[in-house]
Amino acid sequence: MEIARWDHWYRIPVKHAPSDYLADYLAFYLTEAFGDEKWAIHEYAKVRGHELVRRVDLFPDEADHPRANEPYYKMQLGPLQRLPRPIPSLRWRRITFIQTTGDRLMHALEIGDLTARSDRFVKLLETQEDLD
Repeated sequence: MEIARWDHWYRIPVKHAPSDYLADYLAFYLTEAFGDEKWAIHEYAKVRGHELVRRVDLFPDEADHPRANEPYYKMQLGPLQRLPRPIPSLRWRRITFIQTTGDRLMHALEIGDLTARSDRFVKLLETQEDLD
């Protein structure tokens, strides 16, 4: 999150990325490592572009990393924006990508409100009008 917040980019391993399209916006679900903000979405950012790079291109000082030569999407981001209220997960879940609308993102009371029940692995894909 520090890279997204201060350097305005985020990495997604190609092997875990959705295969049909990349998002216009990314929202970040925080895990237990984030203390009081865990298990919720608090922030999102506009995707300003992306490029395909190797992990070692992102972290040159980790050339010996086991995934150093694997491909990643480097998503260039705008500034992180706080949601009007956090979107918590009311039950434990592993979240990869969730596709939703800006309206759902801005009005969700819990993670389950973001997707249609048939969605499985999706990502945030929004238009500017939806998020303003």
